[in-house]
Amino acid sequence: MLWNTQIINTCIVFPSWHIGSTSSFIFSCLIIVVLGVFYEYLRVLQKTFDARLALSLSKGKTRDRSRSRDNSPHGGAEEQGLLTGRLATSRVAVPPVSRAIRAILYGATVFLSFFLMLVFMTYNAYLIFAVVLGAAIGHYIFSDTLSLSDLDSGKGMACH
Repeated sequence: MLWNTQIINTCIVFPSWHIGSTSSFIFSCLIIVVLGVFYEYLRVLQKTFDARLALSLSKGKTRDRSRSRDNSPHGGAEEQGLLTGRLATSRVAVPPVSRAIRAILYGATVFLSFFLMLVFMTYNAYLIFAVVLGAAIGHYIFSDTLSLSDLDSGKGMACH
């Protein structure tokens, strides 16, 4: 594959997605932009679902922790973290339905990221621009807030 700006006779991922006219190429670029926007939407949806799930699970864990703190000779996990110098991390089992939803969202995100990678690997400058434009538009639309405690977790257009 070589870097190109070919419009007519471009094949995008599938043999059936073969470009025969300029208008079909423009329409294909628009579809790719929409897929890039949708990818960013899926990423935000996945993060939002995980945050809500963690919040709901931590509420149940907080109730259990307040009961066991009175019986614990060494205090809760927070106190142990302060004494040992290690940060205490709390892990909670995720219910099967929530795990299935998380797996579906993750699988859809991975599939779409690899699909966009294949579009990128056509080495067509216009299609590459469409992927990047879709990611940028999607990021602009769906990333309107910033979590100051979670600055390292953004993957961007990573494959998965």
